[in-house]
Amino acid sequence: MNKPDFLFLLLGASYDAFRFAKKYVKNKLVPEFRYELELNVSDDDPELIQFDIYPEDNGKIYYDLTEKEVVDILCRNNKVPVWIDINVVKSDRQKTTLKLSCAGRYSSDRNEFYYINGGSGPFGIKSPVFPPTYKEGTKFRLKK
Repeated sequence: MNKPDFLFLLLGASYDAFRFAKKYVKNKLVPEFRYELELNVSDDDPELIQFDIYPEDNGKIYYDLTEKEVVDILCRNNKVPVWIDINVVKSDRQKTTLKLSCAGRYSSDRNEFYYINGGSGPFGIKSPVFPPTYKEGTKFRLKK
């Protein structure tokens, strides 16, 4: 997958996660995005030969990234993680921060992407993390 195609999917998934979060959070979300990026959440076996795997990514987390920085980090040899969970984690008056939790397996084969049937490529749109006191039908505040 080339960088422009991946950027298109990232922005689409960001807006989907943004709209989804509005159903649950009290915060005023703004459509200026920054990203937290957690690599190799799946901690895959480096012996897998079907995928590119980067064991040196284990435990790597990046904060306050732009979409261009995300694309530069995740697009490697025209391959991207086979799944990337995306959800809103915080918001302030200037930006909404989305978390990207990424598989450690990279592929250029779109058939390997977990969420391909939803039209979002490797991106799985997730809800914000509910607080322990969450009650169905109510909205809660995200941290700033």
